[in-house]
Amino acid sequence: MSRLALVTGATSGIGEATAIKLAQRGCELIITGRRQSRLEELKKKLQNLSQQKCTALVFDVSDRKEVQSVFAKHEELFSRVDYLINNAGLAKGVDPMPEADIEDWEIMIDTNIKGLLYMTRLILPGMIKRNSGDIVNLGSLAGRWVYPGGGVYCATKFAVRALTEGLRMDLLGTKIRVMTIEPGRVETEFSLVRMGDEAAAKKVYEGMNPLVAEDIAESIVWCLERPSHVNIQEMVIVPTDQASVTLFHKQLKQTVT
Repeated sequence: MSRLALVTGATSGIGEATAIKLAQRGCELIITGRRQSRLEELKKKLQNLSQQKCTALVFDVSDRKEVQSVFAKHEELFSRVDYLINNAGLAKGVDPMPEADIEDWEIMIDTNIKGLLYMTRLILPGMIKRNSGDIVNLGSLAGRWVYPGGGVYCATKFAVRALTEGLRMDLLGTKIRVMTIEPGRVETEFSLVRMGDEAAAKKVYEGMNPLVAEDIAESIVWCLERPSHVNIQEMVIVPTDQASVTLFHKQLKQTVT
């Protein structure tokens, strides 16, 4: 019997790559996101890869009423979820806190913390009833160390780490595994969403060899495929060119004169 995996934020980056890896392993999938055309395109690809059903649901994980409405319409489906991949998340802005846009703070807090909580709370009853299931929360190196201009984003990822640890404690005695994957610099749409400028986003990765979404997806699947008595509680993954949250090796371009 195939496993049913739910991947949030599947329209690009790590979420999309993870959904593809799981489909390649024969999983049935539920994919969520806010961009319908991208979801529908991915749905077709996943169904061809796995020959299993794929359900694409367009909604915003940060909107509690919207999340509850979707769950009410698909209660039987959600009750069967084996793998919950809480991938949806983002950073907005790089300004120091005295100058930052409060709206950016609210978007990050609502998505990165509340969205993760809403999805987890509504999926858990089915897992508890079956006494099985895996929850993977996408954290960040920023959930361990803070950097200038990123205080609020870092706080949301610190919260992800705390919530993951707390949930693992609350579920002790069950066979439900809870884990967090904490990447360093990964080249996805992350910096574009954060900065809103393509040129500035490209400079973030310029001169170095960053991680790519597939690196993280492979790590997530590896954790899920460990024997049931093994829980990879935390995995920190950085590119070789990154030594800390702020220290990178970048090869300078040489100009020919």
